[in-house]
Parts: sequence; C-alpha cells; structure tokens
Amino acid sequence: MSTLIHIYDDNAALRHGLEELLSLSEEFVVTASFDNCTKAETEVKNSPPHVILMDIDMPGMTGIEAVKKIRVFNKKVHIIMLTVFDDNTHILDAIRAGASGYLLKKDVSEKLIPAIKEVLAEGASLSPSVAKMIMVSMQQSATQHNYDFTKREKEILALLCKGNSYKMIAAELGISFETVRSYIKKIYEKLQVHSATEAVSKAINERLV
Repeated sequence: MSTLIHIYDDNAALRHGLEELLSLSEEFVVTASFDNCTKAETEVKNSPPHVILMDIDMPGMTGIEAVKKIRVFNKKVHIIMLTVFDDNTHILDAIRAGASGYLLKKDVSEKLIPAIKEVLAEGASLSPSVAKMIMVSMQQSATQHNYDFTKREKEILALLCKGNSYKMIAAELGISFETVRSYIKKIYEKLQVHSATEAVSKAINERLV
C-alpha cells in the first residue's frame, strides 16, 4: 500500500519540488498540497494521510501551531517539519508540539525520503545535530521524573530520542528486533504513551534519560 502524504508549505517552488521528488517513488502518493495550514484540522480529518510534511513559518498559522491542533485528534500521523531555521528554540518547540521529525530545507533533496521511511518504521527522524540539541536540553535540567526505568530501558529511550528506528536500536545494543519492541512496549506503558513520537515528546518535555 502506498504512503499517503500531505504537504504544507507557502513556497510554491519548493512544494512542487517535493511533489516531483516523491513522485519518483511508487511508495508515495501526495494526496494534498497546501500553501498554508489554517484549515489543517479539517483537511487532515477529511482525508487522513500517513505522513505530513509541514513548514514551520507560514502565513495565518505557524506549522507548530498546526501540529498542536492536529495532535489533539490524531496521535498516529507522522509529521516532519521542514524549515530554514536551525536553532534550539524552533527545533524543541516543534518536537514538543508533537512533530515526528525535523529537516532543514537545504537537506530535503538528499534526506527527505530516508526521513519519511524512518518515521514510518516508528523512529523519530532527527539529524545528528538536532538529536544532540535535544540530548543537551534534556541533560541541562535537574528535574527528574521517576518512571522506574531499568538501565536497558533508559538506553533504549535515549536511542529512540536520537532518532533511531527499532532495527537500528537492535543493532546498536546487539539484541533482537522483537526484544527492542518488547522493551519499547514497557517504556510506553510507564510513560503512558502510545507511539514513538509521544515517547520522544514526553522525554523532551520532562527532561528524561
């Protein structure tokens, strides 16, 4: 089955470029393309996609505001932020709002397809520099929440926050894919979340790991 994708970006040239890039693969189908996100709630409800590519800086409503609204009724759709901004504030605000990943527009041609495949594999698609910012932010706070994680669960949550997929975590720790899935299920239960996106968002908000 094809992956259905909505695009939100006020730059027409970039929007068309994304459509052309995605059309090169039979895996993806662009179901809608918009120059603003003021009606994103209705558009996503009426035609639910698997993935949303969301610009941060758009007229009428920012992409981060749209993500917050979408997350109220849809926790499963993968949302990748596309932006020219490369700073801690925008990155952390986007992830806290519920974004699944974050890509700089200058890297789109090279990294968009891998990023989409990464979030579909239940990972959080973050570049190494973005992952580093998140980890630093988490480490800067002295506030700790006790979820009674085991050492292995902490390791896996940290790797999840760095954008690793289940397969990558399994390879990194030398354990099976199913073992990783089992650990992550326990992490979800302790955090009271239902997806990798929610787990990463909560870990960032509460400065875990």
